[in-house]
Amino acid sequence: MIDFEETEFQLRTEKVQKNMFENNVDAILLCTEPEVRYFTGFRSLFWQSPTRPWFVVIPKNGKPIAIIPDIGRDLMARTWIDDIRTWPSPRREDEGISLLVEVLEGAKNIGILMGEEASLRMPLEDFEKLKSKIDGTFSDCSKIIKKVRLIKSEKEILILKNICSVANRSFDRANRLFFSGQPLNEAFREFKITLLEEGAEEVPYLVGGAGRDGYVDVISPPSSKPLENGDILMLDTGSTLKGYFCDFDRNWAIGTASDIAKRAYSKLHKVTELALDEIRPGMTCEEVFKLINNDLGGGSSNIGRMGHGLGIQLTEYPSLMLNDETVLKENMVITIEPSMSYGEGLMMVHEENICIRDGKPELLTKRAAEELPIIR
Repeated sequence: MIDFEETEFQLRTEKVQKNMFENNVDAILLCTEPEVRYFTGFRSLFWQSPTRPWFVVIPKNGKPIAIIPDIGRDLMARTWIDDIRTWPSPRREDEGISLLVEVLEGAKNIGILMGEEASLRMPLEDFEKLKSKIDGTFSDCSKIIKKVRLIKSEKEILILKNICSVANRSFDRANRLFFSGQPLNEAFREFKITLLEEGAEEVPYLVGGAGRDGYVDVISPPSSKPLENGDILMLDTGSTLKGYFCDFDRNWAIGTASDIAKRAYSKLHKVTELALDEIRPGMTCEEVFKLINNDLGGGSSNIGRMGHGLGIQLTEYPSLMLNDETVLKENMVITIEPSMSYGEGLMMVHEENICIRDGKPELLTKRAAEELPIIR
């Protein structure tokens, strides 16, 4: 499905090409789903299959060129891309390599994503074959791509607001969804159904945890263990709308809340409030991390970061962590995600989604309750 008009993709491409000119890059080769979608509008769940590689080349001038399996020709033709070259994939002897060689002819400096959070979505032996058949060499273009993707358009921000609203409405139904005695995996299932009912297109990410006074893990699949009085339940969703993610969580106490759980929740809420008051354009990600971590008392979490970028991926560059000198700019969308450890191996996480604006950030999520909500 195509979610933006042509001018949106044209502007993205022109920004990258300006940076390519400044860095003497002749072409950029993209082979991962977020980048292909970002510059073409090609959105399909067919990426879940690892069998076929997909390529897009951004030249120094003009529109991107798609080199893709023939099964994707029709959908790609509905995007703004005109030059679409296909082959009957899967074809082990030549998975688009000969077509790539033709497109990259004459390019001496070819950019490809090599930095953090990047991956090569093609067989390594095919990449080696490609390098042996072209005159040019590959260099890291991560900074060029990230520089453009970091700043969201108002149209992107509107979609992000809308998917956050979907999750907000779903979280607001907690008192009708969850109860003591309910198996945790059933709670997950009910919440996923609710997200879809409220308007999410997909729910590719739903994690959480539950336990007495807190939880010890937030990434394991949910068990069938029933929720009990005194448990803290946390659900964290990355639901999508038009291919854009929300990413935030909410915590509840089942039946009753202990003082230790209330204190942890209150601390995280206050720390988040401080961040929402203090974050401004011009601050670095490291400065935001220190702001949050210092208010937590320092050393109270080993998660490694206190938030991250958000957009067409659940987690995007940058990270709110030490040694990340990325400067916050207007229209960047990030998460604020403080976490803390307490008690006997317990933890709690609190997350909101914001857009950096001139002045205080814009909260995209409905602010979590000031006191730990109790489901009775």
